[in-house]
Amino acid sequence: MQVWEIGREVQGRAAHLALRMPISWVNILAGPPVMVDGRLLDGRTQWFLRLLARSGQKPLPDLGVAKARAEFDLFQNMMGGRPARVGEIIDRTIKGPGGRLRVRLYRPAGSVSRLLPTILFFHGGGFVIGSLEGYDLLCRFFCAETGCALVAVDYRLAPEHKFPAAIDDAMAAYDWLASEPSGMGVDPARIIVAGDSAGGTIAAVIAQQLRNAAHPPCLQWLIYPPTDFAGESPSHESCASGFLLTRVDLEWFFEQYLNHRDEIADPRVSPLRATDFADLPPALIFTAGFDPLRDEGRAYADRLAAAGVRTTHREFDSLIHGFAIMRGALQAAARAMDDMVAGVRHELAQLGH
Repeated sequence: MQVWEIGREVQGRAAHLALRMPISWVNILAGPPVMVDGRLLDGRTQWFLRLLARSGQKPLPDLGVAKARAEFDLFQNMMGGRPARVGEIIDRTIKGPGGRLRVRLYRPAGSVSRLLPTILFFHGGGFVIGSLEGYDLLCRFFCAETGCALVAVDYRLAPEHKFPAAIDDAMAAYDWLASEPSGMGVDPARIIVAGDSAGGTIAAVIAQQLRNAAHPPCLQWLIYPPTDFAGESPSHESCASGFLLTRVDLEWFFEQYLNHRDEIADPRVSPLRATDFADLPPALIFTAGFDPLRDEGRAYADRLAAAGVRTTHREFDSLIHGFAIMRGALQAAARAMDDMVAGVRHELAQLGH
């Protein structure tokens, strides 16, 4: 058995133990409380990270692209919990700028023949890893709990397809979805662009690109998004290592994705660097307290609010980057997920939809 396969087994055992052990045991095993920037790390998350650190798992750059992709998908399937019940799942391909583009449609149970608000979802993974299969549990959960249809997009990944391939695919997917409402059961006036991590960047970018479209997004739902690839915010320093996503990981992702570092200034790479934030869709932005990307997510929310965009920002201050894929293992992550989908339902009601 290879070392990276042993790492997967350790991750699985750690996930189940973190979920099931009494919190009194966890508090003893996890060690002294961890505080960063006035925030206290969730105890189960702290113990889980401690177990991972002891597993001998290699950093992403040492794994290489192929193994990193396989590891990430398996990690999510171990951490994501039981599959939520949905009514229908359909795989298909659409025309994309680089060839056929895979998409996966989820419809909630009991939604036959109704036009639904729809989440156009872009997965995370630093533009390098992540897949429809790896994100299946998360997409099922979002579909079932929000009552929305969800379309997940298998956009092209780096380093095989560097910037702007992911953005071009995202725009093509949105155009397709907005133009085929009857065939897909989608209401074109109620399309939510959403994503976690790199997918949050994509969602923010296409919200900017589509502000003057015939059917612009009704909402942008951004989960711990990178918004400035320069990586100069204070949380990049205070959360640089020890909390799953590291500065080393981020540098590796950026090196795979960008053609050259001058592209950091492009708002399609760093949406925080746009010059105009007016007339963008309302925004729900969720960040994690122990995340290198924490401060730039908050900064993006501040820029939107300053431009008059209705913006809700919430920081889950005891959690780490990636908590959205850990619902099945960490109770604090599960609570955060419930809060996020409640926010989406509330926002749709506010919009009169």
